Amino acid sequence: MKLLRKNLTKDGGGSVKLVPDDAEDLWHAYNLVAEGDMVSATTVRKVQKETSSGGSESERVRLNLCVEVEAIEFDSTASILRLRGKNVTENEHVRLGAYHTLELEQQRPFTLRKGQWDSLALDRLKQCTDPCASADVAAVLMQEGLANVCLFGGSMTVVRARIESAIPRKRGAAIAGYDKALNRFFENILQSILRHVDFSIVKCLILASPGFTKDQFHSYMLLEASRRDLRQIIDNKSKIILTHASSGYKHALKEVLASPSVQGQIKDTKAAKEVMALEEFFSMLSSDSARAFYGLKHVEAAQERLAVDVLLVTDSLFRNANVATRKRYVALVESVKESGGQVHIFSSMHVSGEQLAQMTGVAAILRFPLPDIEDMEL
Repeated sequence: MKLLRKNLTKDGGGSVKLVPDDAEDLWHAYNLVAEGDMVSATTVRKVQKETSSGGSESERVRLNLCVEVEAIEFDSTASILRLRGKNVTENEHVRLGAYHTLELEQQRPFTLRKGQWDSLALDRLKQCTDPCASADVAAVLMQEGLANVCLFGGSMTVVRARIESAIPRKRGAAIAGYDKALNRFFENILQSILRHVDFSIVKCLILASPGFTKDQFHSYMLLEASRRDLRQIIDNKSKIILTHASSGYKHALKEVLASPSVQGQIKDTKAAKEVMALEEFFSMLSSDSARAFYGLKHVEAAQERLAVDVLLVTDSLFRNANVATRKRYVALVESVKESGGQVHIFSSMHVSGEQLAQMTGVAAILRFPLPDIEDMEL
């Protein structure tokens, strides 16, 4: 995300002008914009004009509008952020108070104005405008006949390609058909990697599968790279990691990221830290339940005694339409930081964030046991 202008006032208000570079930047924008904020961007509006004969005709006009946001929608498939709200600027084509939907896209600048920039919004702004804030990783999850090519960075996981192929059973006279179908399947995966994985950006390419499918594909890929002189593969062989996965589906990413061989390569990425923190929480929950709690009221009760050592919270909670509820989560995060605790804000677009969301979206590992909290009626 490019930061073109930053104008924040001492009282905590102000505006920033940003340009999203990719889909992940739009996800950051989705988390930055809240109901009640003012957003300005170039848009297209259909307007009615009266003709000389007294009739009317419609015309699409490009103009710059500022809306007070009332509804926010993120389309991860099309990589578009839609903001619906009332027009708050004088304009010859759109009256004040008229509803309009702005569509924010990649490479299109927009200006965001808030009445109050809280600490989490400022942290996310810093994160999304820092080019070194996230290290992207590519993963191919596969099993015979199915593969998912995924890209994930600091804030979201995107399935770039899903490859499905019918592969006959490997037996008797059908073995020739099996080998031919498997090679065709591997070729489709290889083409997806060449098309979607930019090795100048990704830190590593993970090949994961149950059994030996990943090993077979790895051999096929290196052989074809050598035969066709695919420099994109040959020059980046050291970035390729093979590991086990229970299936070729996206949900297997969690166990892949937790693999020791993968952790060694991506230990500095935000996604890896999230997975490690979640694993630590579940381990504590099973071994010493008085030091691991989830649910807002339980975690707040623990933090009142400054007991929270590690706080785990999903970013979706900060998009709550209720301002008071949103401020409550912000206050919890700030309190934990002030008392020296660690805070992990999980992206709901990562598998780890999806798993945390199933447990209310907020959890904590405590510095010391608080068994009496378990018995609290909340």
